Amino acid sequence: MYKHLTKITTLNMSRDEWLGHRQKSIGGSDAASILGLNQYTSPYSVWAEKLGKLPPKDDNEAMRQGRDLEFYVAERFCEATGKKVRRENNILINPDYPYAHANVDRMVVGEDAGLECKTTSSLNLKNFKNGAFPDNYYVQCVHYMMVTGCKKWYLAVLVLNRDFLTFEIERDEEEIEALARSEEEFWKLVESKTAPIADGSASTTNTINTIFPYGDGENVSLFGFDSDLDTYIA
Repeated sequence: MYKHLTKITTLNMSRDEWLGHRQKSIGGSDAASILGLNQYTSPYSVWAEKLGKLPPKDDNEAMRQGRDLEFYVAERFCEATGKKVRRENNILINPDYPYAHANVDRMVVGEDAGLECKTTSSLNLKNFKNGAFPDNYYVQCVHYMMVTGCKKWYLAVLVLNRDFLTFEIERDEEEIEALARSEEEFWKLVESKTAPIADGSASTTNTINTIFPYGDGENVSLFGFDSDLDTYIA
């Protein structure tokens, strides 16, 4: 891990404070969304969220279970691999990437590596055939390696009632540079308040309807930014 990281403790931090810090830059869960790789959240909705145009997301059952089962997934990872992990109770900020931050699930003891813990429905088991895993999981791990400087990131996935899977992702400088360019470009849109592409997704549609509930005549841009999306889907 880089030694020059700024750390903001999350111990005793309220949810409102955490959301305030999250709004100031791009987090790991945002990274895939701004590349168009998250079926639930679009670049447009992330842009609107960062500008405070949307109310805080309501907690739901999937989010609750993901948080509650994080400890269990981390314990299962240790059991499956023989490794030890520790909590990183800080928001991590790298001055080389001022538009990004990292809230990591765990760091791996004795390695320059971290761990991302995921819980998903048994209906998603098909996404893990032949050693594969979802692109948005991959991008999130790349984002964390970008911010922290770690050489490796582990991914542990609990497929409810069906399977427990672990993956090892090695640092790839080309992937990190591509993601960094896309994130920097996206953040310029946030800073300039220039809307990214309205892609027609349900997330974008819902966001536009929230921002413009009565249709005030303001035009919405249909053209956004050029990302390095092809790097992740090639």
